[in-house]
Amino acid sequence: MASTSTPRLLVLFHGSWEEEALFDKKRRGELLLEREGFELLNFPHCLRLLWFDARAYAERLCAAYRGRIDAVWSNDDGFGCLLAAVVAARLGLPGNDPRAVVRAQHKLVLRGLLATAVPEATVPAFALPFALGDRRCRDANALDAAVRAAGRSWPLFAKPVKGTFSALAARVDSAGELAEHLRLPRLDRFVLRRLMRPFEQLAREWVELPCSVDRVLLEQAMEGDQVNVDGYVEDGEVHLLGIVDEWMYEKEVARARHFAGFTYPSRHPEAVQQRIRAAAAAAIRAVGFRRGLFNLEMFVLRDGSVRVIEINPRSAAQFATMYREVDGIDVEGIGIALALGADVAAVKRSAPTAGAAASFVFRRFDGTHGPMPAQGAEQWLAATFPRARLWLEHSNGRALRREYRWFGSHRYAVLNFAAQDFPTLMRQGAECGERLFGVGPLPLP
Repeated sequence: MASTSTPRLLVLFHGSWEEEALFDKKRRGELLLEREGFELLNFPHCLRLLWFDARAYAERLCAAYRGRIDAVWSNDDGFGCLLAAVVAARLGLPGNDPRAVVRAQHKLVLRGLLATAVPEATVPAFALPFALGDRRCRDANALDAAVRAAGRSWPLFAKPVKGTFSALAARVDSAGELAEHLRLPRLDRFVLRRLMRPFEQLAREWVELPCSVDRVLLEQAMEGDQVNVDGYVEDGEVHLLGIVDEWMYEKEVARARHFAGFTYPSRHPEAVQQRIRAAAAAAIRAVGFRRGLFNLEMFVLRDGSVRVIEINPRSAAQFATMYREVDGIDVEGIGIALALGADVAAVKRSAPTAGAAASFVFRRFDGTHGPMPAQGAEQWLAATFPRARLWLEHSNGRALRREYRWFGSHRYAVLNFAAQDFPTLMRQGAECGERLFGVGPLPLP
């Protein structure tokens, strides 16, 4: 343990979503922060992936911070969560079991565990028997044969076994569509493999994997509504924070559904929410979580039944302001307390300021990078709605073209907003979209 009364926290691969909360805590003297990591997709930082060795990096972190920190924490979906769990385990610090992190993030391992623990809420899936870079991934005949050999039929939903930012996630109605979907430039295939490799380097030390992470998972295609479930596990006990509804752009583009926004609290009937909570808790227990935040993505089908899509061993940092505004919950504070081995009950709640909250997602589908805020619009937002938070994510050139290839759209802005009730939230959110970007109301109900 570090010899200081103020806890010293090592944060790995932190992102812009949690940056404000972390530095607010540092400014108030609640934390001493150490940071490690680099941008995984942004040039030129991403060039480090060419020679990056996750095992050697973990060893370096352990040598550098042994006895100097009280906890290590990451909210990074790529491999930061696993790296933090590995470093904490090696240094004897509180943290999640690295094996549980691997089980959650390797989608084929997860599906096997869920099929035993919650079969009624499991999505049938299998992995292609060849890697993403294999030419058979671009051969319709080979793909159709693999699907028939697995006893499955079209349509299916495709995604990497270890997803990165939902890259390549899309519905495919035939082998020809899947072959076209996976017909990526050689550089893209190389970048994807390098993004997945650090996770696999660490994961194989803790769990025997049924396949490499650069395989494509094919699962039963579903129709319904998606929701997010957020919560945490403290010494093996599952606690749920809330259910967030997901809303999509009405038009499917590049065979994929695209998030238009997220709203909280959920507007699903209470009976459906009870099924969501029960399935979420059972799924978390199935992977063996012991200590840490989690986020589940789930489907609510037309008949009201639910399916677990995936488990993320981290919080959905994009939703932190929503929980804070509606419930007074300090999600980052809970994550840090769990990393420190502290009592979560001691994390202070603030007074709620709203009855409903949203994260509005602004996208383009035409190959362009999208508009910048109109002149004076950001100042108007700060003066009119001081608690709103705006993130701008403009890409250009090769990075922008890659986004369209991988995702089918470009997310150029995210606005987190809260109001007294749902109708006011929608009305004022539409006003913000018009003032900021000249766009009409997003397709939310």
